[in-house]
Amino acid sequence: MEVGIVGYGAYVPRHRIKVEEIAKVWGADAPSYKRGLMLQEKSVPTPDQDTITMSVEAGRHALVRAGIDPAKIGAIYIGSESHPYAVKPSGTVVAEALGGTPDIHCADFEFACKAGSEAMFVSLSLVRAGEMDFALAIGADTSQGAPGDALEYSASAGAAAFIFGHENIAAVCETTYSYTTDTPDFWRREYQFYPRHAGRYTGEPAYFKHVLSCARGLMEKANVTPDDFRWAVFHQPNGKFPMRAAKELGFSKEKVEQGWLVPTLGNTYSGSSPMGLTAILDKAEPGDKIFMVSYGSGAGSDGFIWRVTDRIREIQDKAPQTREQLENNPIYIDYGTYAKYRGKIRKLAES
Repeated sequence: MEVGIVGYGAYVPRHRIKVEEIAKVWGADAPSYKRGLMLQEKSVPTPDQDTITMSVEAGRHALVRAGIDPAKIGAIYIGSESHPYAVKPSGTVVAEALGGTPDIHCADFEFACKAGSEAMFVSLSLVRAGEMDFALAIGADTSQGAPGDALEYSASAGAAAFIFGHENIAAVCETTYSYTTDTPDFWRREYQFYPRHAGRYTGEPAYFKHVLSCARGLMEKANVTPDDFRWAVFHQPNGKFPMRAAKELGFSKEKVEQGWLVPTLGNTYSGSSPMGLTAILDKAEPGDKIFMVSYGSGAGSDGFIWRVTDRIREIQDKAPQTREQLENNPIYIDYGTYAKYRGKIRKLAES
């Protein structure tokens, strides 16, 4: 039985902050971030936006494209490392906001930046197993970066949602593959507000080892090469890493650019590669094949091969497209406003 994406959607906050604005405050070299990491600006969530609100917006767009009654969704899984509650699921709120029924399986997932693809993997598997007709997977984050840390230049916000089913499929999932090891390159303990990372260690032993191993394993399993694909998307912690991974694997820059959102969106963590996939689906044509590999610190990668069907043309314009949201009417803010929005400025308790 073929299973795949029947509806998809993304949400991008309108507010932005430029790399220069952050660098100016910390006396950093803005051009080095723009050239070396290929970053220009990033999205910023306002105080009334979080993983739940963005998930609702992305989920609504996915429902419009799927054209189904939300009551038919049998499971909802939200992958994030910035769930608003430590003990209370995000998914229950999103399920009710989307019009779901209590007859639903709900869970919140965490696995650093691959929690979104993790939710996709499980949703696909449940539909393929015949446990339900439709399942909804969401990757969303309001990413954290400590003031002055390198992460502050990229950590952003956004969400991507996918409804999986076995009828009226817009993109069939042909093959999946996962690669996981215990590689502690990035972490955040309980009660810590900002994550910590192992600097350069996050490159070779972490990101590249897992992304490249997963990609090669996926191609070997499916008996394919980069020439079999029109599009490719990889996890995007910055602009440089996904481009280098693509080049090492044999994917041309042209195959990656449509889903390469990070230069102006930033790193949306759990929403990173899923949001890139939504941008590709916005422009994909019937018969196109899409190669996708996520990455989450700790560490692991999920790989997917998608085959686009004729139905894609029916649904692309039914909801706001990803790059359309990213490029239209951004609101630029200064560092003071950004710091207030992200809770980096805290009032001292009265003595």
